[in-house]
Amino acid sequence: MILWLVTDLLLFVGMYTLAYFLRVGWIFSSDFPFEQFLYATAIVSPVWLLVLATTRTFALTRSQATLRNAAYITYSALVGVSLFTLVYYFQFEQFFSRMLLTLAFVFSSVAVWVWHMLYSAAMRRILRQDPAVFPTLIIGATRESKRLIERLNASRHPLKPVAILDGRGAKEEEIHGVPVRGKLNKLEDIFEQEHITHLIQCSDLEQSLNLLSACRKRGCTYLLLPSVLGIVERDERVDTLEGQPVTIVSPKEHWWTWFFR
Repeated sequence: MILWLVTDLLLFVGMYTLAYFLRVGWIFSSDFPFEQFLYATAIVSPVWLLVLATTRTFALTRSQATLRNAAYITYSALVGVSLFTLVYYFQFEQFFSRMLLTLAFVFSSVAVWVWHMLYSAAMRRILRQDPAVFPTLIIGATRESKRLIERLNASRHPLKPVAILDGRGAKEEEIHGVPVRGKLNKLEDIFEQEHITHLIQCSDLEQSLNLLSACRKRGCTYLLLPSVLGIVERDERVDTLEGQPVTIVSPKEHWWTWFFR
């Protein structure tokens, strides 16, 4: 993660430097000193990175290839350009090319998004190598859990399923390459043997408190599929009401309501 942050900073400065030379020419202009330009860029870059971090772009479980993530990166790039303009003007009281600002904005937006997709893909491969960094236990051999395991493996998600337990027992010995290890009475053994960091409950609603308690005891992250609660339409979302987490299932909405959620 530290390497990711550092490379983002270097990429931001590098894209602004590229924009400078493309606009000014491959020279060090005396009319528009490169030292002043680089100074302003260096001051703005940590603030830009902080703005980008507030969008949770660096979350390991987030897909970097989504349009929403691209929108977050574009927003942070726009903030970066705005801050750069203010810093440069108040430091040196000079105006400069609007084309340079446009190039810097476009380069930083596109380059950071592409880099994030490449870095995330490489990191996911590393995190899933045996032994996995985030070995995940799946509770329930259901249709929803099978679909989830398939999607996690197909996308090389950092959460790697390593074992399945089912409260009623399952006929299958494995699901998409993940072994079915028995019933819930083996929960403690699986925690010890597989060094579980995440547990995803896909069935057995009556065992929720026991599973949550076991996760808290082990310092393990607990996740719950909405299908366990009978929500199967895939139109739910998690939000807060005055700081209280809630699950929301709204009526059919227009596409533009996505921007106001």
